[in-house]
Amino acid sequence: MTKPQFIFTQFKNSFSVHVENLEQLSVEQIQAIQIFVEKRNGVFDFTNYTFAIQKILEFDDFTVLLKHANIDATCREVRLTKAQSAKVEFGKYKGMSYCDLPDSYILWLKSNYRGKERDIIDAEIQSRNL
Repeated sequence: MTKPQFIFTQFKNSFSVHVENLEQLSVEQIQAIQIFVEKRNGVFDFTNYTFAIQKILEFDDFTVLLKHANIDATCREVRLTKAQSAKVEFGKYKGMSYCDLPDSYILWLKSNYRGKERDIIDAEIQSRNL
């Protein structure tokens, strides 16, 4: 059976986890992940294979939680650069980190935004391979 592959990203007041191989997992594995997220009042976004939980948690603590939940997964941590942790200063997503924006909005910004955060937007597009 394929192990879930998690990419953990810590933010100021939360963390998010991208499930790299969600499409290869069994229904039972996906349900176990969903239960793990729901028990922690988190949200699983199936459109981008990511779940987020509003809790300050270190990577090592996350891996311990997974073990206690009997989720056998491969985990790695991604540390945000200063550009990725920058906050949007305008519009619908004002106050959100650029790294938390939907792909569709980042691509829209690429075509329509010419302000001072252009370098941050370009770096985010590159980091997502869009």
